[in-house]
Amino acid sequence: MMKFLEELTDLVFVEDLPQKSDIIFIPGGRYGALALQAARLYKEGMAPLILPSGKYSKLVGFFEGPADMPDSALKNCPTEWAFMDHILRSQGVPEDAILKEDQATFTYENAIFTRQTTDRLGLHIRQAIICCQAYHAKRCRIYYEILYPDTRFFICPVSTQDISRDNWYMDERKIDTVLGEISRLGNQFHQIVRQYGMSQQKKSQEER
Repeated sequence: MMKFLEELTDLVFVEDLPQKSDIIFIPGGRYGALALQAARLYKEGMAPLILPSGKYSKLVGFFEGPADMPDSALKNCPTEWAFMDHILRSQGVPEDAILKEDQATFTYENAIFTRQTTDRLGLHIRQAIICCQAYHAKRCRIYYEILYPDTRFFICPVSTQDISRDNWYMDERKIDTVLGEISRLGNQFHQIVRQYGMSQQKKSQEER
């Protein structure tokens, strides 16, 4: 059983040591800890820019407010991006180091719209750090790698909801959360691969 749990854990939880990069990405969400992690890495000189991404969850349709911070002022933020921006600036990150993407409503859109933003600004991203939730790390990495195939990524996650690679299987709520992530991996990648396969088939037919 432990071998099985280890394989599931390695599938979901990914973490790298940060290295000097061109930018730090934050793929949305309601957890201010992600912005705090990004601010810390910025102040350590790991990257000169931070790009938070996010409007609000597509499933909800509005920004519900912070999930891990009691500051009432943050509850009035209209988007995930505004929430992250507020925290980054409160930690001393200068305004001109924070880029903006406030339209994404789920993780794959975070990656898509982030790529559109860096392309629009003419940025060449050779190396990038991603600050995400620990149990969300593998899906974030794969999505961003799809959109940035020539970029090397360093995943610097934060444990949220008290979920970590060491304890996720010890509580029913944590188990449901992590196994739900595995379900999303399968369901969403099925759609992505199918779309890619159809585009390749069409390309092959056009080349004949």
